Amino acid sequence: MAEINTTPLVDVMLVLLVIFILTAPLLTHSLKIDLPQAKSQPNPEKMDTITLSINADSRLFWDGAPIEDQELSARLTTAARKDPQLELHIRASKTTSYQRLATVLSAAQRAGINKIGFVTEPIP
Repeated sequence: MAEINTTPLVDVMLVLLVIFILTAPLLTHSLKIDLPQAKSQPNPEKMDTITLSINADSRLFWDGAPIEDQELSARLTTAARKDPQLELHIRASKTTSYQRLATVLSAAQRAGINKIGFVTEPIP
């Protein structure tokens, strides 16, 4: 037989064509990511939020009232039991140490608070 049988070659090429047609839209799909913006409008505080402030001396303030470190876990646990959708807003000084913030965040996690936000000043 002097002629080349091209039928298997055509079959393989058609299968590859179908595979590429199915996978091509997946390759061009990009991830949707919400990137932070430098300028933003201040969010109005809701009634179901707690503001925990940490000043430059690493002292804690619960909605403006000073509290001791030993009271923090008990207050967070009580607040989380009252409202499971509670939001904790943390206002920290620029000079607050990372260790102090990590301690506060771990206390909030142990209390069961999942919504935590850091409050910042907008750029003028």
